[in-house]
Amino acid sequence: MATVVTEKLSRLFINVRQVPQLLAPLSPPTVSSSEVPKVFWKPYIHTGYRPVQQTWRYYFSTLFQQHNEAINVWTHLVAALILLLRFQQLSQRVDFGQDLHAQPLLIIIVASITYLTFSTLAHLLQAKSEFWHYSFFFMDYVGVAIYQYGSALVHYYYAIEPSWHEKIKGFYMPAAVLLAWLSCAGSCYAKYRYHQSAHLLSWLCQELPSGLAYMLDISPVVHRIYTTPPSEQADPALLYHKCQVLFFLIGAFFFSQPYPEKWFPGKCHFFGQGHQIFHVCLVLCTLAQIEAVVLDYESRRQIYSTLQGDLAHNFSALCLFTVSCSVLTAAYMARKVKNKLGLKEE
Repeated sequence: MATVVTEKLSRLFINVRQVPQLLAPLSPPTVSSSEVPKVFWKPYIHTGYRPVQQTWRYYFSTLFQQHNEAINVWTHLVAALILLLRFQQLSQRVDFGQDLHAQPLLIIIVASITYLTFSTLAHLLQAKSEFWHYSFFFMDYVGVAIYQYGSALVHYYYAIEPSWHEKIKGFYMPAAVLLAWLSCAGSCYAKYRYHQSAHLLSWLCQELPSGLAYMLDISPVVHRIYTTPPSEQADPALLYHKCQVLFFLIGAFFFSQPYPEKWFPGKCHFFGQGHQIFHVCLVLCTLAQIEAVVLDYESRRQIYSTLQGDLAHNFSALCLFTVSCSVLTAAYMARKVKNKLGLKEE
């Protein structure tokens, strides 16, 4: 018996040692920016790009290789797995199927996992070709729009104070849907029309709708932070809300500015890019947000059940409407890209 086990372990060890050789033919070295189409270029990143027009198997295999998108892939992949585990833990004590008031909590968790997964796939697979570069990032923007709506919903549903609810209840959710869709549509159009451009219209299309959406979405949280009495400032949910705001603002800076690679040109091809820091901050923001929402769901039921009544189904329907509009917009823009590139099949 011991001999059989020893032989099996030996064969397994040999097979493990052969993995690098098996992957080697699938792994061309990274290339410089001059060897890929301009659409793939990033400011101050001159090398570390993956060659285009390789097999899908190759791009999936780069999950375990060094290139200038590797950190972006892993930050969101790990976060998605963490949230899947958190969802499994919550499902043991939250009745997502029967508790009407748990529907917004379910939406934000699914929305968060969705945007993290879409972002992971976009950064992992977008190097396949120009068409797929655009298409995967359009998909990424759909995920962001869904997450924006989910954030707006849970802040309005669980975190809001009655005084602020009275002021914004007539327009908040319709405006959240509109701005989430505009954020998706604007980002898709800016990517299609002004890729990597500092053009003012690019900023207006992409960052302005997202900025307005965030200001609306976070308003219930900010109002609660500033109106909570000092004696209640130690509320754990409030502390998590403060953390999510802080992480988002730091991440927004690194999203909009090419730092630190601008300070160290030629030194951040694989590690240390501003977009990587943005990814980390956004992950921390999302994780803090989920914990804050869970605490609010558990401790503020008397408040939100009175304010929201039986509107959870309506909000879920608005979520499906947002998803549908965003997906159709992304598909339309992908069709425009295909026509622009003169592709019949990809």
